[in-house]
Amino acid sequence: MVWISGGQFSMGAQDATDWNQVGMQATFDSRPIHRVYVHGFFMDRTDVTNAEFARFVKATGYVTVAERKPRAEDFPGAPPENLVAGAVVFAPPDHPVSRDNHYQWWSYVPGANWRHPTGPKSNLKGRDNYPVVSVAYEDAEAYARWAGKRLPTEAEWEFAARGGLSGKPYVWGDEFRPQGRWMANTYQGFFPIRDSGDDGYTGLAPVAQYPPNGYGLYDMAGNVWQWTRDWYRPDYYATLSAGGGVARNPVGPGSSFDPSEPGQAKKVQRGGSFLCTDQYCSRYMVGTRGKGEVSTGTNHLGFRCVRDSNS
Repeated sequence: MVWISGGQFSMGAQDATDWNQVGMQATFDSRPIHRVYVHGFFMDRTDVTNAEFARFVKATGYVTVAERKPRAEDFPGAPPENLVAGAVVFAPPDHPVSRDNHYQWWSYVPGANWRHPTGPKSNLKGRDNYPVVSVAYEDAEAYARWAGKRLPTEAEWEFAARGGLSGKPYVWGDEFRPQGRWMANTYQGFFPIRDSGDDGYTGLAPVAQYPPNGYGLYDMAGNVWQWTRDWYRPDYYATLSAGGGVARNPVGPGSSFDPSEPGQAKKVQRGGSFLCTDQYCSRYMVGTRGKGEVSTGTNHLGFRCVRDSNS
């Protein structure tokens, strides 16, 4: 783990200079920018890997959400044949599609889980050092408890991701590719049908393949989204800003609310993934936010842990 000394910073994201309503932009829920203080903490240098998660499962016998058959009482009205264990998987269409409907490239795949990230025929051979994916929020929490750690708050995550820099759009600075160098695993080519892999990887990459940020943390942008502890609400930043002064160690709102899906409890996700691109979603920008339903795992979502200084 890496010691993050804590301090004050400006949390949130400005619009990029080449705002285009699609890709290179801050999300509306990433504003207003507001002042925050976080205490010092330790953070995992990388995302939790398959090898690390496997040790946890071997030691505890833990079964992830994606490996459990969904309960009928949790999905009233669902046909019994649809209540099959699985996870959500990205599958590129074989032809150009409109980018206004993400169901064209995401689907629920029976048998997909952390051991089989793209479906039952996939496996983890040679992938010990890849980030574990297809983990629901409670899976990440269970691992953290076992490891004597916890998941970061959204504020802790952003403070750490900035690596000591202030007001920069990326965790490494001002330019997406400084001196032509790839700094993160993102999507090149034509989204969503073809990832050209110009950055060295098509799809997921092993951890720590790109330069670390100023605090020595790897992959705080791109590769996989990361769970945080905070419930998601789009108006939370406005609430903190309205309080005036500096918000000290904020832990998120007391409950979740997403106007686009008001019945689903969601946690904040941060960092973007290998699917982020200026053609569609540029959430590798350091102040931007993501969100995810707590019981849903996907093959571009992982996590890392933190530990308090006195634990």
